Amino acid sequence: MSFSMFLYLIGGFILLVIGAEVLVRGAARLAARFGISPLVIGLTVVAFGTSAPEMAVSTQSAFLGQGDIAIGNVIGSNIFNVLVVLGLSALIIPLLVSRQLVRLDVPIMIAAAFLAWLLALDGSYSRLDGLILFACIITYTGYLIISSLRAWKPEQTIVDEYSAQVNPHRFATLINSTYILLGLALLVAGSNLLVTGAVGLAHALGLSELVVGLTIIAVGTSLPELATSLLAAWKGERDIAVGNIVGSNLFNLLAVLGLAGLVSPEKIPVAQNAISFDFPVMLAVMLACLPVFFAGYRISRWEGALFFAYYIAYTAYLIMKSNGEPFASTFADAMLGYVVPLTAVTLLVIAARAWRIQRGLSLDN
Repeated sequence: MSFSMFLYLIGGFILLVIGAEVLVRGAARLAARFGISPLVIGLTVVAFGTSAPEMAVSTQSAFLGQGDIAIGNVIGSNIFNVLVVLGLSALIIPLLVSRQLVRLDVPIMIAAAFLAWLLALDGSYSRLDGLILFACIITYTGYLIISSLRAWKPEQTIVDEYSAQVNPHRFATLINSTYILLGLALLVAGSNLLVTGAVGLAHALGLSELVVGLTIIAVGTSLPELATSLLAAWKGERDIAVGNIVGSNLFNLLAVLGLAGLVSPEKIPVAQNAISFDFPVMLAVMLACLPVFFAGYRISRWEGALFFAYYIAYTAYLIMKSNGEPFASTFADAMLGYVVPLTAVTLLVIAARAWRIQRGLSLDN
């Protein structure tokens, strides 16, 4: 494999991370000036910013007819976000989960994953499918913004790393708009380099574009989520660490896949292996969030370790399958037939016990 492919990949990753950071800063400050609450900025602007690399790469790939990279990037990023980003964040410090996320946003995330899988069952994403997904994210975002504006109080401020630049400035709107445009330009340039490098890597190593999208591209485009959640967990801002992942996964499923379907000149083909294995794995990972989150509204260290171990197993399966290892199918059957169901039952029992304890405490009060 030529050295230029590595340069394309590294250069693309760097531009994507810088572009996402610049875009988030400009958009967060601009939203704050118009009275959008900090919570909604986190669920929308910051989530969109950390998902911007996925959007740039998947949209570019879909436009160029490389559907496996576009689809694999979204599925792989969502799996990575839950199993690795949340897992490592919980290993740093047990994460607290707000009741709103458990009761509203996580169920919406699971419903979005099921909808994306359902639309893919016919083997492709059409423009109509893209329109349905994109309409869902517009509706969800509009609901959050309208709710925020109704509840907004003039004394509310942004209490995060962007607060220093929220104060009124003569040219603040122009400066923040410039940040947004610059961030978008860097994302486009980075996605071009990354897609070119990824396709070259797949051909050089004999890997399918789907596997490259599920692994290398997914990890690279998820770097903003990883950095944001790990930093939030380290600082003790544990709710932000979880909310960032839920919001980013929602944007990946609805905005990224939706826009990719809209801009693609033809229907985006969805590989049968993605429909029969990778989509169900992504959905199962998201379903596992509910009992974990509900069990005391927290993610403990052992649950974080369990999430991370599952990602290692999932990646090992992808590598074995791409290399044609005969043990790959046996490994997948063992995971899907025994390990995953056993874990699911364990988590459900823990959640049921937590629910009974909380119910008993509420009755006592």
